[in-house]
Amino acid sequence: MLIVQKYGGTSVGGLDRIENVANRVAKTKFKGNDVVVVVSAMSGETNKLIGYAEHFSKDPSKREMDILLSSGERVTASLLAIALQEMGVGAIAMTGRQAGIQTDSKHTYARIESINTDAMRTELNKGNIIIIAGFQGINKEGSVTTLGRGGSDLSAVAIAGALDADVCEIYSDVDGVYTTDPRIEPRAKKLDFISYEEMLELSSLGAKVLQNRSVELAKKMAVKIIAKSSFNENEGTTISEEHEEMEEVLVSGIAMDKNQARVSLREVSDRPGVAAEIFTKLADAQVNVDMIIQNASTDGTTNLGFTVPQSELGSAKGVIKAFDHDIGSVDFDENICKVSVVGVGMKSHSGVASAAFTALAKASINIEMISTSEIKVSMVVDEKFGELAVRVLHEAYQLDE
Repeated sequence: MLIVQKYGGTSVGGLDRIENVANRVAKTKFKGNDVVVVVSAMSGETNKLIGYAEHFSKDPSKREMDILLSSGERVTASLLAIALQEMGVGAIAMTGRQAGIQTDSKHTYARIESINTDAMRTELNKGNIIIIAGFQGINKEGSVTTLGRGGSDLSAVAIAGALDADVCEIYSDVDGVYTTDPRIEPRAKKLDFISYEEMLELSSLGAKVLQNRSVELAKKMAVKIIAKSSFNENEGTTISEEHEEMEEVLVSGIAMDKNQARVSLREVSDRPGVAAEIFTKLADAQVNVDMIIQNASTDGTTNLGFTVPQSELGSAKGVIKAFDHDIGSVDFDENICKVSVVGVGMKSHSGVASAAFTALAKASINIEMISTSEIKVSMVVDEKFGELAVRVLHEAYQLDE
């Protein structure tokens, strides 16, 4: 088998943990597998490097930041290769460039365009374990680029797809995907299987196990993922195409996202195209708009509400200010959170949304906004009720059984 393994920052957070990873990787190789390993920077390293840059500049060049931040993963890759070599195991470390990862030129948030696997296949044919610095690549101009937060997941999935690997194992400090965050609901259960669609929804809605771009790519390239812990031998959660057994499960999980803010626009000029103009400007400013609610016009004006990530609220305020002449008043509320119910079983079952609304009503939790899709029901509630809402919904759908 050809196995791609990815180890996150906590898994390689110190020399003893890197040694633990080396033992795991060697064990996988000794079972007769070909192994490619993708590593993150040691936990805390990226933030430390960002702090160094901010000592000199509050707005450092993104090109220079890519060179700086990509160094963390290279340190981990080389140390892991050295540890394996010392164990008598053939291993070689590679940067993203040496692994043939070609990206576009959007520094600090690049997208992978192609992967030339020649160098990796040459080393695999020699019997070597390949250790690749995740989170990075190179653009056509020869400059180092990085893939954004969580980009090592994306590197691993892309490499697994390019090499046609049998499986991509993602190791972190949790042993799989749970029905909800166990820190919020101790009765949360680990899932044996989950579909790409469900995992993509959970990732984008606040679950931290996998970066959502990596799940999207896994679905596109049909890469089988297993999410596991590097600190125990427990079976992980398999993420793959949905099958009949998955569809029998009504709801797979509950997610919560506190990084949400609501923008309420009142007495907006009800003229053709005004909403299009506002949301086009928000998109141009790289503001991700989620839920949108517009009330029917009564007096030549309308009310418009939508949610954005808290981290992008400043940009949203700047865009909205330019429409002062079209808007009567504006409110911004950061004391909200989004709670979501996810499951492919919703496609063939009715009453999922009403069960959520009923459960929250019984707990006296007011729903402020609602958004639905085939496999998701998302609700905005007051932030102080967020964790209670998760527990209530988890119990309502009997996810602890």
